[in-house]
Amino acid sequence: MTVALATTTLAPVEKLLYTAKAHTTGGRDGASRSSDGRLDIKLSVPKQMGGQDKPGTNPEQLFAAGWSACFMSAMGGAAAKMRTRLPPDAAIDAEVDLRGTAGEYSLQARLNVSLPGMEREVAQALVNAAHQTCPYSKATRGNIDVSINVV
Repeated sequence: MTVALATTTLAPVEKLLYTAKAHTTGGRDGASRSSDGRLDIKLSVPKQMGGQDKPGTNPEQLFAAGWSACFMSAMGGAAAKMRTRLPPDAAIDAEVDLRGTAGEYSLQARLNVSLPGMEREVAQALVNAAHQTCPYSKATRGNIDVSINVV
């Protein structure tokens, strides 16, 4: 059975670049495997949410890793356009919170961007540009509380 949900109409796609596929069973206490087998992980509920101390990750950790990696690449693209380079020790510490209020769940996130040795104004310009182009930033814009900080 397929259930169709309302979707927004996006601009026509010039070229489909990639489609990620994953098969997940068991929800937060299950497993997920990508179609190419490169990702094959166990999922577990965090102890803070009443989970057992079992091996595995959770959707919020996966989201934090994916967004920070994508954001770093977007900063690299912005740096190239600005004719500068990211410092070799550039890093992003991503934090994704799962919030609960009256039985409803939502996310909030922080990206703490470290660009050692880069002038603060240039670093902020790179972060601002990346936030406009990063697909994860676009997906979250207006949907969750987001804070992006140059640290």
